[in-house]
Amino acid sequence: MDRLASFGNDLFDKPPCRGCSSYLVEPYIKCAECGPSPFLLCLQCFTRGYEYKKHQSDHTYEIMTSDFPILEPGWTAQEEMALLEAVMDCGFGNWQDVAYQMRTKTKEECEGHYMKNFINNPLFSSTLLSLRQMEEHLSRTADTAIPFKPTDDPPRPSFDSQLSRDMAGYMPARADFMEEFDNYAEWDLKDIDFVDDDSDILHALKVAVVDIYHSRLKERQRRKKIIRDHGLINLRKFQMLERRYPKEVQDLYDVMRRFARVVGPIEHDKFIESHSLEFELRREIHRLQEYRREGIQSFCGAKVYESVKRTREDERRKRNMLCEILQYIHDSRACQQWLHKQAAIDAGITPVVTTIITSGRRSAPPLNLTGLPGTEKLNEREKELCQVVRLVPGAYLEYKQALLNECRRQGGLRLAQARSLIKIDVNKTRKIYDFLIKEGYINKA
Repeated sequence: MDRLASFGNDLFDKPPCRGCSSYLVEPYIKCAECGPSPFLLCLQCFTRGYEYKKHQSDHTYEIMTSDFPILEPGWTAQEEMALLEAVMDCGFGNWQDVAYQMRTKTKEECEGHYMKNFINNPLFSSTLLSLRQMEEHLSRTADTAIPFKPTDDPPRPSFDSQLSRDMAGYMPARADFMEEFDNYAEWDLKDIDFVDDDSDILHALKVAVVDIYHSRLKERQRRKKIIRDHGLINLRKFQMLERRYPKEVQDLYDVMRRFARVVGPIEHDKFIESHSLEFELRREIHRLQEYRREGIQSFCGAKVYESVKRTREDERRKRNMLCEILQYIHDSRACQQWLHKQAAIDAGITPVVTTIITSGRRSAPPLNLTGLPGTEKLNEREKELCQVVRLVPGAYLEYKQALLNECRRQGGLRLAQARSLIKIDVNKTRKIYDFLIKEGYINKA
């Protein structure tokens, strides 16, 4: 007698008993001589010696049961299948719900058994090559989840944070998005039910609706594949890679991003790299042409020329600064503010947020905060800042909270990081950053 496991725990997964037509419960009997379709009997019909057509009571038989250990003692085959089904339903890592669904094992037992036998099992090492080949095949043909290597693990931001919005609500633990593309595509199928008495036209209409739903799923998966192949989940890392190029190449990168879906990630990166190389070559050619126009014939002469050129540019900047000083001299108030600002800079102190008013150019009037939402949440100094930089209180509170969260997470904040978080005018960002530093809300990294 052979003890064989069934294919599932659900009673409806197995055909009924051929004798009494009841649903089979393990253990049950399978005739080893009747076929090709399996001839199954419950224990009651088997003990009565049930016979039907070619099946005789003296035929050899097999006992179908899953109540025996496979991988280690204490875990039956039925519990192994229940564990795999629970992990599939509840998700990897959600051991509390997995144990609740199994009901026969604790959370620690489920986690330890799964990690030992299905993750860290050395017997699986011989199949790594076939698994890699299967993964490559699935990535080309099947609709799979978005994988990430352990060395390129995306961040796990808290719900509704700035980083979570930058990642479009991606949840790395589930390899899924909080809100999918065409998120309500399933609503068209919720009331469809195929019954036997449907007319041919109604049946064809229902099939057409299902086909439309499949096409919408394919479009959703196509967009996921683009995000996965081009690595667009981690927006911060993507922006850091983009900033390594010069400004002209960054503009081209931004324009050509919409065409990335047409070609693969390697081809797209080669295209951008080739344009970056072209830009570098053109800049080098222009530099050499400038040397030739100036009559320079050696690289030693080019070094002297560059040194003199930098000195000349420094002198030009000094003259421009002198013109700026002369402009403020005619306005006593603007001159006084400019001198205070320069003195603070020379002393290494961040200058106070002020607006230099000149007689030649009128500045924008302060913003009137009366009746604006969020004004009651500001203190007097914050109200004065919002009036000077002309920023509504609601936006200021959002920017302030984003900077505080980033500073608390990293233990400090630089101005460049603040500008990457707040997508507004850089001068306004500088004023908000300086104000928060001065008031002690954040500290420099």
